[in-house]
Formats: sequence, structure tokens, C-alpha cells
Amino acid sequence: MSSHRRFNPLTREWVLVSPGRDQRPWSGQVEKITAAAAQSYDPACYLCPGNSRAGGARNSAYTGTFVFDNDFAALRPEAGAGEPFEHELLQSQPERGICRVVCFSPRHDLTISRMSADAVRGVVDTWASQYTDLRARDFVRWVQIFENRGEMMGCSNPHPHGQIWATSELPNEAVKELAAFENRSTCVLCEYAALEARRRERIVCENTGFLALVPYWAVWPFEILVIARRHVADLESFGENERGDLAGIMLEITRRYDALFGTPFPYTMGLHQLARTKWHFHAHYYPPLLRSATVRKFMVGYEMLAMPQRDLTPETAAARLREIKPAI
Repeated sequence: MSSHRRFNPLTREWVLVSPGRDQRPWSGQVEKITAAAAQSYDPACYLCPGNSRAGGARNSAYTGTFVFDNDFAALRPEAGAGEPFEHELLQSQPERGICRVVCFSPRHDLTISRMSADAVRGVVDTWASQYTDLRARDFVRWVQIFENRGEMMGCSNPHPHGQIWATSELPNEAVKELAAFENRSTCVLCEYAALEARRRERIVCENTGFLALVPYWAVWPFEILVIARRHVADLESFGENERGDLAGIMLEITRRYDALFGTPFPYTMGLHQLARTKWHFHAHYYPPLLRSATVRKFMVGYEMLAMPQRDLTPETAAARLREIKPAI
């Protein structure tokens, strides 16, 4: 229970662990509880089937997943003109990219945790086809598939959806993780998954294809790392069963999250994949809730100025998530 630091071998950064600090008195900001959407179709929603989007385009009457180029994309596929190099302290580079939106379901009231296993498998299949399509572009080096769930995570629309950003350069987190994979003689996640499978103390749930655990170096209170059991680099390398297993582990995680505080659990989730021999497919879940549905973890002060800090141990967080009986 004493304060200590833990090392993240994927990023080569440290996190300060201060067990029991979550018991301190709290008179700070209290979040409002966001209720789940009640209607299966919202005529005012710009993501529902058949509706007009904010940019003027109209959605198809889709019945499964639906993908479109983001009307307000952060990146464009056309190469922009770079600024002239003036000084090593004033560097910039052009960045090309493609940004897409993936609606998970035509139902406005369904999130991943409330969808059927077949429907979530459809989301995984869509991610795989989009990854293949985008990776084939000659300028694309990284394809980031992610979901921001809930208002607390900046989600602009409650309709179940995620995003895909394909970029012409490797982003910061990818650069750090790639170094972790390529600078070791053995795969860091193969070794780590085997270690956690033996120890069992941080595993939340598992199936044939994947382990879901609170990593030893977790920063967010109920953070989860999903690791493929087989050494595969990306969705293109998955077998049919592994796609189903990924859908299954996502359902299990999100249902446990929702059951933890009895509320639709906010999080940012993303897949980390790269078509390199030494890369190991994994996914990160970063949820902000700390004590309850209304008290969140803030990354401020010491976290911004010095290093990340967490209040409860990853072992405690994993035990709480593991003991949850999620609703089906």
C-alpha cells in the first residue's frame, strides 16, 4: 500500500501509484449521469439512417454498419504546402490523411455493450475492410481506429459510432510503441501476456483469442489493455475465429464497465496495429471514472507537469472489474 512508481515498457514512461488516495474527501466537480438513449431512431440525429448530416449529405437507409468520410475532417488526402524551414526549433511538416466515421448500428439507442454478438462482429469486419482499404493508399503509414464513448470523452453524438484516421506519418504513441517492439529480441507483449496469464491477478476477462487486463503500468483508474494471444500484427492477419473473439472480448469489457457503476461507462478505446513483423496487435481502453458514475479522474497538476499518477492499484481495479456480473 506504499507509494511507488511503475514502468511502462511500451512507452518507456513511469506512473506514480498512490494506493488509498481515492478515499480522500471530495468536494470537487461532480459529473451528471448520462442516461442511455431511449429511442431507436431520432429524427434530429445526423447519424441515424436516412437523415441529413450537418454538412448537407444524406445518410443511406443503412441496416448494418455505415461508413462515410468525415464532413469535418481533421486531415485531407491532398498534400499541402509545407512552411519553409527557418530554424530547428520551429519545425513543421505537411500531414496528409483520411478521416472516416463508422456508425456501428442503425439503432440510435444501442452502444457496443447493448448490441448482439453478431452485430459487434459486423463492426469488427467493417474495421478490417476499412483498414485494408486505407492501408493500400500509397501515403498512409498509420490507421487509427478508435471510439470516444460518452459526453465526458467529448463524443458529439450519442448514436453508436467510432472514427478512423489514416495518417501519412506515424503518430507519437505509435513511434514509442514501435521502438518497444523493435528494440527487444523477444516480443514485449507476447512475454507480458504469458506473464499475466500465469499470475492471474490483473486479468479481467479472456477468451480463446484475447486477454483483457488492467496493465501493471495503468494510468487511468479502470484502464484495460487487450492483447491478442497469438503474435499477429493487424486485423488483416486475423483468422475468422479471432475476429469473433475480438467482438466477444469487446462485449465482455463494455458490459463489465456499464455494470461497475450502473451507468453507460465513458471511455476512449483504440486499436493499435501496424503491418510489421515485430508488432503485436493490442487495444487500449482509457475510461475516466474513478469513484462512481459522477466522480472522474482528472489529468491536471502533477500529472500534466511531472508524471501520471493513479489512486488505486491496478490489482484492485482488476479485481473489481473481474468480480462484476455484467448484464446480458
